[in-house]
Amino acid sequence: MAAALAGCSGAKKPKAASHSAEPLTQTLAVASRAGFGAAGRPVVMQVVAHPDDDLYFMNPDTLGGLDQRVPLVSVYVTGGGSFGVNAVPGHHQPLPNVPAYVSARQQGLRQAYAAMLGLGLFTPWTRSTLTVPDGGEIEVQSLTHQGRRVDLVFLSIDMHTRVGLNTRVGMTQLWADPGTRVATVVVPGSPVTASRHYSRDQLIDTLTHVFDRFRPTVIRTLDPDPDVQVHNAQHPRGSDQPGYSDHPDHTAVALFTWAAMTEWVERRTSSEGKAPVFLTEAYRGYYNQRWPINLPNAIVQQKARYLDDYGGNPDWHCGDPSGCGDYSVGSGSSLRSKKNWVRSTRYRYPTSGPQGVAGPGDALTVYGVLGIRAARWTRSTPGKTAWSGPEDLGGGPLAPALSVVTMPDRRDLLFGLRFSGLGAASADNTRDVVFLEQQSAGGSFPDTWSSLGNPERNPVRGRRVGPPTAVLGRDGRVHVFVRNASKGLSTRVRDTAGHWSPWQSLGGGQVQEGLTAAVDGTGRIHVFAAGSGAVHEWVQSAPAAAVRYRGPLRLSAPPAEAPSAATAADGSMMLAYRVPETAQIVVERLTGSGQNWQPASAVRQTGFGPLALLPGAGRGAGPILAVRTGTGGALLAEPGPGTVPVGAPTTAFCVGRPAVVPTPSHRVGTATGPVLIALGAGTAPVTP
Repeated sequence: MAAALAGCSGAKKPKAASHSAEPLTQTLAVASRAGFGAAGRPVVMQVVAHPDDDLYFMNPDTLGGLDQRVPLVSVYVTGGGSFGVNAVPGHHQPLPNVPAYVSARQQGLRQAYAAMLGLGLFTPWTRSTLTVPDGGEIEVQSLTHQGRRVDLVFLSIDMHTRVGLNTRVGMTQLWADPGTRVATVVVPGSPVTASRHYSRDQLIDTLTHVFDRFRPTVIRTLDPDPDVQVHNAQHPRGSDQPGYSDHPDHTAVALFTWAAMTEWVERRTSSEGKAPVFLTEAYRGYYNQRWPINLPNAIVQQKARYLDDYGGNPDWHCGDPSGCGDYSVGSGSSLRSKKNWVRSTRYRYPTSGPQGVAGPGDALTVYGVLGIRAARWTRSTPGKTAWSGPEDLGGGPLAPALSVVTMPDRRDLLFGLRFSGLGAASADNTRDVVFLEQQSAGGSFPDTWSSLGNPERNPVRGRRVGPPTAVLGRDGRVHVFVRNASKGLSTRVRDTAGHWSPWQSLGGGQVQEGLTAAVDGTGRIHVFAAGSGAVHEWVQSAPAAAVRYRGPLRLSAPPAEAPSAATAADGSMMLAYRVPETAQIVVERLTGSGQNWQPASAVRQTGFGPLALLPGAGRGAGPILAVRTGTGGALLAEPGPGTVPVGAPTTAFCVGRPAVVPTPSHRVGTATGPVLIALGAGTAPVTP
């Protein structure tokens, strides 16, 4: 059995996890569903720890939204002043001056965002203050141009607040110790003229207030749960936190953001009777330096140009006496750095985005995460762009990636990763795999979700577990897979009577987040994940056998990031993945009886990011891919000498991985083709 919760806001033999002392069921009491409020105009908000986090880790999405004229609000929680040294490469180190360095970094941001808006680097900005609930003030810097708008929000928290003579505290201590208080930096020239202190609760209240002030429809965060990382000669620690692959401020600020999103949903639901509607996306940070480069060179060069604008130059006359940027970042240093942060942009949950399900006739159902809850949209008329919904399915707070299994009786099972605790103590900062089971085909869902727990006993390791990928076996059993803290796979299996096995480790390891699974023509389940130099596979030897780790595959190229698998009409397995440092996608095929993968096709010039694969409808028909464009839209593409669009791209800026769904009157190879579905910045499903 599984725990029930009310809906709300080489190859090794598989072994059972040592969880015998724990019950397989427990009841979690959470709030009931309230429904969703009306969506406002699209607004993207990104919450980061330091100036430049957005430019390194969220761009080109940052630019893509602006190009689509979606207003952007970028929130910087710390001032990024470190110890106050704005070093110029090749010059003598200047004397420390934290306020001046914070001011220079803000000037660098103004330069970079002015360039993104198509303006001169030194264009003046409007500077104002925003009063927060406890009476304190934060600074807002605003610029508009030709229908595009950027607001930069600065909390300016000191990265190293001195406590006593020999102790300094920062974001990590503020998150983990409710008694900690951190100071802010008074920035020269700012309309905020007094320093203040933040407690843990005050920072959550402030971020919640910022959400309510700007009403974002998309909230971007950094990585709340970075990978476990061994630091050695091959992987030096650098600015990583001990034992993990990211800066400690990135992690703490991401956790504060998730806590504030949860608080915002609760407050709005209480005050207005409906939950706010917004999509979420989380971005990896220093993780990028340890995996293959996943951006094509043209996008890398674009990112680097804006980082150069941000980095600035001490010889510039920008009008800020404190400095004209973060000098160690400028003059092409991002391209010279061996850390390669500029060369990749990765999502913490690469399978985020819509999950499309074809129903009877031309009916379509889309599932996604909205307001950190599960949501359902439906459409019954082919070609009709309006969707009913969203219907609040609860379960929150959820990571933005769902997996859906349709049972033989056409009932849907939804699986997700829940932030089951966001407390200060490690024991209270937890994640659970959860699911919701539809009561009848096309019908309603119950008011209770069920928890499958977590394959990791230690809650600190449990935070590293990724979102679930589920698949229905030919024998009627449901298999759920997650990437675990060791970067291998763990699984639970539900039998045809509805009983769940304990968590089992499937071995393997050192794969990226982003699993994909499919059942081949012989009935065997295959699971794939991208490693550093190869795609790794777990597979059944027979339809009823256990899933086992097979190892890395010999394919025509290494993968850049998460692959996508599907079963062709002839029963063969198909696998699509991006090639590192390019905009090329390779599709490979494994015949039902074969052992060797063979290149099937290639698609070029297709932007970047996760993709979805749909095989051809008949034997010999080519595959169709749902991909993100380089400017943030989505389109369907098929193999050819270049990108061969199947239809027009979406005009809206899209969030997460797009989906592609065949329906009876939208078959691959027909004039209309399959259905492309994406979630737009306006929070609703969009189709071309």
